[in-house]
Amino acid sequence: MDTAASWTSTGIWIRLIFSMIVGMAIGIDRAMKRRGAGIKTHVLVCMGSARVMLTGEYLVRAFPDAKTDITRMGAQVISGVGFLGVGTIMTTGRNQVRGLTTAACLWVCACVGLAAGAGFVEGTVYALILIVVTLKILSRIDMIVHERANVFSFYLEFHSNKGVISFMDELRTKNVRISSFDVSKNKLKGEGPSATMTVEVKDKKLKKTLLHDIQAMEYVRYAEEL
Repeated sequence: MDTAASWTSTGIWIRLIFSMIVGMAIGIDRAMKRRGAGIKTHVLVCMGSARVMLTGEYLVRAFPDAKTDITRMGAQVISGVGFLGVGTIMTTGRNQVRGLTTAACLWVCACVGLAAGAGFVEGTVYALILIVVTLKILSRIDMIVHERANVFSFYLEFHSNKGVISFMDELRTKNVRISSFDVSKNKLKGEGPSATMTVEVKDKKLKKTLLHDIQAMEYVRYAEEL
């Protein structure tokens, strides 16, 4: 840790290597889930952030009379990496938002890279441990909580406009509370409308079969949970 904090060739190498390790660890998780930003992207973001902090420290040491702010370049990285994260976020035709976790990973990867580049290797190690715990363990907890949730969101496609009314009437008979229901016309002629809805279900048995029940309705052409 002391060597990494020192301004020596060995210390600089340690900082960059640690930033590379962090980028690889986060990128492997994203790559295993076949996300657009994988190992190389995360490694480059993390190492680039570390390089920025090293450059800032170098400027301070090389030009002590210039009153250079060592944190200025790092601040630009934190805000600038957001544009890279936006490129990983997309909304599908079925109003599904994808890539939020990958965008967050890129942002935290840049932040940890700044810490590594500043020589705060101990904090980098702690952050890496917590990031791995978040991606591996908390994701499973998130799935458990999702399974026990009372609120569900669905994307639906209907055969006709009349099917929308019949669908809503049938849901009410099942004691399903509709929180929101947004209908949009299909751009293709002859095709029925599509909709996104949020419902609240308190019946434990119904929660397990709700999606299957909706898919089995004759006026619903397609249905999936968001």
